[in-house]
Amino acid sequence: MSSHHPTSFQGSVNDAIRAAIRERIADAETEVTGSGGHYSIVVRSAAFAGKSLLDKQRLVLGAIAHLMKGEDAPVHAVDKLDTLPL
Repeated sequence: MSSHHPTSFQGSVNDAIRAAIRERIADAETEVTGSGGHYSIVVRSAAFAGKSLLDKQRLVLGAIAHLMKGEDAPVHAVDKLDTLPL
C-alpha cells in the first residue's frame, strides 16, 4: 500500500532514520524501507539484551521522534518495527 504524506523534509528520509537510530544506539544495524511517510524498520543491537519489547520499541521510536513531529513530518507512521538482538 503506497500513500503520499506531504513534507518539507529535504534529502533521504530512510538515511535520516538510520542516522538518528545510530546516533542513539551506537552498534545498531538498521534496515529501513518505505516511502510516502510510511516506513518499516528493522534494528539489530546488543543494547536490546534484557529489555522488554516495549522498552526496545521506545528506544528506537525515541531516536526518531523528531522526524515524526509536526504537520509536515517526514515520518507519518512506522508500519512495522522489529527490534532484534545482535
